Amino acid sequence: MLKNIILERPLAVIDLETTGVDVKVDRIIEVSVLKISPGGEADHRTRRVNPGVPIPPEATAVHGIGDDDVADCPTFRAIAPGLARYLDGCDLGGFNILKYDLRLLAAEYNRAGLTFPIAGRKVVDACHLFHQRERRDLTAAYKFYCGLDHVGAHGAAADVLATLAILDAQVSRYDDLPRTIDGLHEHCTDPKALDLGGMFGRCDEGTVVFIKGKYKGRSLDDIARTKPDYLQWMLRDDYFDDTKSIASEALRQAG
Repeated sequence: MLKNIILERPLAVIDLETTGVDVKVDRIIEVSVLKISPGGEADHRTRRVNPGVPIPPEATAVHGIGDDDVADCPTFRAIAPGLARYLDGCDLGGFNILKYDLRLLAAEYNRAGLTFPIAGRKVVDACHLFHQRERRDLTAAYKFYCGLDHVGAHGAAADVLATLAILDAQVSRYDDLPRTIDGLHEHCTDPKALDLGGMFGRCDEGTVVFIKGKYKGRSLDDIARTKPDYLQWMLRDDYFDDTKSIASEALRQAG
């Protein structure tokens, strides 16, 4: 399925359909994962989820999934452990995965009392690369890069197939894009960041500092000493596990 991207580890391309676009409050109603091995074997799984809340009509109008369609489906809490095992050892790909899908997954795992592991993974975002070059949405990206109409747009299974085709076509189109997941990951993330969410980085002197948020530019050690409640709040909130690990270590050293 890939002609231009070289895999050293399995790549799992993820797409979610949800009750809305707010990663803090909205819920997953469909998960589709296309897992590609370095040898080229593909495994595509799609699962619907009962969100436990009514699906707004405006959301149904986008993806066509209503309350009756998920009434007998398992909750996210029920599928979360199995999903984590399925994704274990995989790098991750998607369309807008950095700003949306991964953040919503982190929120859902947090609500389930679990952690969605991010640390150590490479993440490639076809939307990020597309916006760097062309600035459009998934349907336009599929037409632009693959010359095809995106039949079944806003269905997770169709979207994940389109996303993989777009990623592969982007690498073919742009000579300066690397052909490895490690290299593409560097194009999709802040090179100054120590964590996937881009909360922490190092200043010129090597000190770990906040690189965004209300304490942007402040030393992490300083905040750990003077505002430990802020870092404790981060540990409870829907930050990725690598962000929480850095914050937790700073609190431990400050204590």
